[in-house]
Amino acid sequence: MSLQTLSRGLRVLEMIAQTDDGLSIVDIADALGVHRAIAYRLVATLEEHLLLIRDKSGRIFLGGGIVGLAARVEPQMREMSRPLLRDMAEKTRATAFMCVAHGEDCVVIQVVEPAGVLLRVGYSVGSRHPIRLGAAGIAIASIRPPKADDSETLRQARIDGYCVTRGQLQAGAVGVAAPLLYPDRGALRFEGCVGVVALEDLDIDSAAKAAMACARMLVASTNSLSPATSGLFSSQAP
Repeated sequence: MSLQTLSRGLRVLEMIAQTDDGLSIVDIADALGVHRAIAYRLVATLEEHLLLIRDKSGRIFLGGGIVGLAARVEPQMREMSRPLLRDMAEKTRATAFMCVAHGEDCVVIQVVEPAGVLLRVGYSVGSRHPIRLGAAGIAIASIRPPKADDSETLRQARIDGYCVTRGQLQAGAVGVAAPLLYPDRGALRFEGCVGVVALEDLDIDSAAKAAMACARMLVASTNSLSPATSGLFSSQAP
């Protein structure tokens, strides 16, 4: 049995993380189906821990404490992903990667190269690009709420469960990525993806199956992480 107050607090963080304009106390109360006084106490408690802040108009946003939590969870994700990425790299003979969302950017946090490959893609740890470009970015965008200006590639990624792009970030590069899909349990989620990229045509079907399988295994592994430090926070990191 979950603790109701804790569950509500996590839901508040998740809701605020998914809006660019913040939320009001009334918005939070209505979304949770609780009295405004309860919503106010939830927000006040999260403010004490620097997880939320309020601007002059009273609208509520994620606070700086989120960044510290994200900084601790990403190393755990890198460690968990390494053997899974290594296996995927060898199976596909392509560069395997894991990326996370930092606001509207997609950031590479882990890369594994297959053994014996001479030509390599310039996709290294720390690389950053807009979240709506490249297979990795679009895979992550596919788990966010739909928008009117979504590209056809992004819409197709939501249907397929993975994304394929060619030459969007590097001429000649082919990328395949699958998002980390978490069950809707009202808990926080890690906005990320795994996939492969190569400088020549991949076997797309095999690469897509490998990426989706890797994503499923990584999600299962991260269920052991504390909900309070799950990487939804990374969606708002600078």
